[in-house]
Amino acid sequence: MKKALVFSMLLTFTSIFSQEKLEDVKVTGKQKGIKKSLTKTANTTLVSSKELLKAACCNLAESFETNPSIDVNFSDALTGTKQIKMLGLTSPYLMITEENIPSVRGASQAYGLSFTPGTWVESIQITKGAGSVVNGFESISGQINTELIKPASDIPFFLNAYGSTDSRFELNTHFNKKVSDKWATSLFVHGNARVAKNDMNDDGFLDNPLGKQLNIANRWQYSNPETGWVTFLNARYMLDEKQTGELDFNPDRDKLTTNYWGSEIVTDRFDFSSKVGYVFKDMPYQSIGFQNAFSNHKQESYFGLNQYNIKQQSYYSNLIFNSIISNTMHKFSTGLNFTYDKYAEFVNLVDVSRIDNSVGAFFEYTYDDTDKFSYILGGRVDYHNRLGAFFTPRLHVRYNPWEKSVFRFSAGRGKRAANIYAENQQLFASSRVFSVLDSNGKIYGLDPEIAWNYGISFTQNFILFGKSADVTLDFYRTDFQNQAVVDVMQSPQEVLFYNLRGDSYANSLQIDFNYEIVKHFNLRTAYKYYDISTDYLSGSFQRPLQAKHRLFGNLEYETHIKEKGQQWKFDFTLNWLGKQQLPYTASNAPENRLPDYSPSFSVMNAQITRTFSSTFEMYIGGENIGNYRQDKAILGANDPFGTSFDTSIVYAPVFGQMYYAGLRFKIK
Repeated sequence: MKKALVFSMLLTFTSIFSQEKLEDVKVTGKQKGIKKSLTKTANTTLVSSKELLKAACCNLAESFETNPSIDVNFSDALTGTKQIKMLGLTSPYLMITEENIPSVRGASQAYGLSFTPGTWVESIQITKGAGSVVNGFESISGQINTELIKPASDIPFFLNAYGSTDSRFELNTHFNKKVSDKWATSLFVHGNARVAKNDMNDDGFLDNPLGKQLNIANRWQYSNPETGWVTFLNARYMLDEKQTGELDFNPDRDKLTTNYWGSEIVTDRFDFSSKVGYVFKDMPYQSIGFQNAFSNHKQESYFGLNQYNIKQQSYYSNLIFNSIISNTMHKFSTGLNFTYDKYAEFVNLVDVSRIDNSVGAFFEYTYDDTDKFSYILGGRVDYHNRLGAFFTPRLHVRYNPWEKSVFRFSAGRGKRAANIYAENQQLFASSRVFSVLDSNGKIYGLDPEIAWNYGISFTQNFILFGKSADVTLDFYRTDFQNQAVVDVMQSPQEVLFYNLRGDSYANSLQIDFNYEIVKHFNLRTAYKYYDISTDYLSGSFQRPLQAKHRLFGNLEYETHIKEKGQQWKFDFTLNWLGKQQLPYTASNAPENRLPDYSPSFSVMNAQITRTFSSTFEMYIGGENIGNYRQDKAILGANDPFGTSFDTSIVYAPVFGQMYYAGLRFKIK
């Protein structure tokens, strides 16, 4: 009985910090890796830990390879960093949170997704369109929220070991202990390293960086059903080091010289967060929560002769009160939050340091008839020292017109300060000169980015040839009132930053079809069409390095679980990308020019898992099995200090085939 009370209270506590509703929780016999609800108001997809095991998701950036809602691309030809896009827009336009506390933002925008190991993740919620006003004003194209494994529900010990043919090795260990009937704690230890040099395309540069990362987190959870209090305390430290460049580059000898081109990126980060919630004993629909988070992020880096150093100290606080109006069909959330960001930022020794702070109040009303119709109407008022005072409205509507179907609509406004250097670090690894053309704004001379996002979605579940199937149609449009334009269409020797001087929009159409072919054999498919255009100084162009057409397919098969838990699991994923607009290179020497558009190509990944028991399993897999590699991934590789050098024009894999193997061991 006491365990049931604890579980119920934890679910209520989760709702304090999330727009997910308790009545949407359903227990089914077979767990799906990706779940789409017909009853949630927002267009939210839940990615469970089962889905994360289908690929070598060594970190959060790599955990979306089998998810059609997120596009995963390499950001450059050197660092091996993967960036994500949703609705055709890159991650700065997404709000990325960890347990509903903003995480990947500011200084961590370029590499932050690689700082959360995949084994730490319990689930991921992906919301398309404008997010909840409870979580802030910056979300434009959507929100990705990561839930980490909870100490109260974790097993005593978990081990994951991984190794790959690109010389990457990784070890994850989880230690968990129930200290008392109210306290539980977890210790997560992650380490990875890439120890050998690889140059598969023979251009004289490393395809992936040498590097190592140490990542340690300690979590504490307190649950007391008798008093209604629940608390989470989290502390984390991470050190990440990368070295890349020419094969013969030696940092002890060649750093910031023209002997050989090289780069080092060292990130030192500490995080602490707390979440305290209280559920009123006599009113379980009423609760109050208080979130606080502090982070100290320090990056020291150089790219050839370009130096970039940034330190960000951040504090975030959010006070949330949830209750009802008259009855549980009418719910509301209201509260206050505060953010503080102190940046010490130096671009080639030029000081662009600053302080950002904001204070805001929000109110969000939810109506749900528990049957066919619900909506969430929210608004917030914020004052930001550089963005001024402004209002942010958001709306989500759900309607179930008939059985096993749902229609959704959303609209909302987002506003953000673009961190133009931190978000575009891949351009430092080039000969481009950085120029900011505007000077009257308060953000590097630029004005804040403002955009409206509108979207509709329809999902229908049905039975086809006796097996379950579903189809989803999504269409979203983002209109920018202002944008910090990153212009690489003017000249291959410079990158220009300026306020939008015309129109900029992003149209995203996605059609999903999922089908259970036979029992335990599932097909997941998607077609995506993007129409993303921006007015640049030299004319209107499609967004560079964004395919207009994409196809996604995933096949998964699991054998029947035998008496001792033995099982085989097979997974295959195909991604096809159509042609992409490439940055302007026509003024380069002929050998360093690229066509206006890239060729189309496909990438295939596969994994086989053998479960020997409920506590031990092994897996092998491959990425880019077709061995597709981009031609001329680095322009001017033979003269890296010349005027045509550029490593940022990456539209396809740089590294060829990669195979990996690993094991997972548990003590329950």
